[in-house]
Amino acid sequence: MTDRTGAPSGIADGRTGSGGDATPSVALPDGATAGLPGPANPTRIGPALFTWGERTYVMGILNVTPDSFSGDGLLAGASDPVGAAVARGRQMVDEGADLLDVGGESSRPGHDEVSAADEIARVVPVVAALRAALPGTPLSVDTTKAAVAEAAIDAGADLLNDVWGVAAEPDVLRLAAERGVPIVLMHNRAEARYTNLMAEVLADLQVAIDRALKAGVGWDTIVVDPGFGFGKTAAHNLVLLRDLDLLRTLGRPVLLGTSRKSTLGKVLDLGAGERLEATLATTALAIASGVDIVRVHDVRPNVRAARMADAVVRGSSFPPTRGDQP
Repeated sequence: MTDRTGAPSGIADGRTGSGGDATPSVALPDGATAGLPGPANPTRIGPALFTWGERTYVMGILNVTPDSFSGDGLLAGASDPVGAAVARGRQMVDEGADLLDVGGESSRPGHDEVSAADEIARVVPVVAALRAALPGTPLSVDTTKAAVAEAAIDAGADLLNDVWGVAAEPDVLRLAAERGVPIVLMHNRAEARYTNLMAEVLADLQVAIDRALKAGVGWDTIVVDPGFGFGKTAAHNLVLLRDLDLLRTLGRPVLLGTSRKSTLGKVLDLGAGERLEATLATTALAIASGVDIVRVHDVRPNVRAARMADAVVRGSSFPPTRGDQP
């Protein structure tokens, strides 16, 4: 039965008085959030507050490994890897790095597996030395192992960066929740098998976010990474880069790491040491799509590219990097 407006009898039309043809609206259930993506709240990472959307942050990579794909592993010849890491970290901060990411196990295809004990032996002394040398710089630990993550936090790490964030160890999520440490959840797959790439990347990351929240991780402490180069072909990676703006629907800050990766080399037929210009191109494109953090080996040129892109995309302006000339 309907009334003369065509609306079912007994259903309010949302307007005062009688009559009207407005569709009835749906109210949120008690305790429900709006569920609408919007600007992310600031996130404290150790000694610094990261205000998302104002500018792009640059993360410097410190590989405490002998087998990094990019040839920058600090165990590949350094007689004092801890001293070398501190010197490199100081240089990166002087060049404008906002935070440093320390990793003790290579993630390149075919890399040698590293035990938790060996990874701790590599990472913890470096994190402790960096914390003492650079007290104002946030430090991230790049690991998938809860034992390594806990030891690194105890040594001074402020952020967990998990390349298997879509299948994170429950103990890693528990640790992030208990210690109140922000975590990067990265997309990854054992095989590059997809029916609909971007839909599946978004779905996998949403599941990872939900798992983290269920484990007690705070919403404002989650960062997502689409996993450029992880479980994806070169063609997948290029589509991922083109459609990065879709990640904004997840409502979380986005970190991206393209620096020196093989897809860049395949496009230009260049080795890892010759991919700087390609990396800078991806940095600028990523910022145009709203990425919040870029993870890079070459800090100064990427800082310059980020500041220029931010000036265009976000309307931001900054004083020159220390040592730069106007």
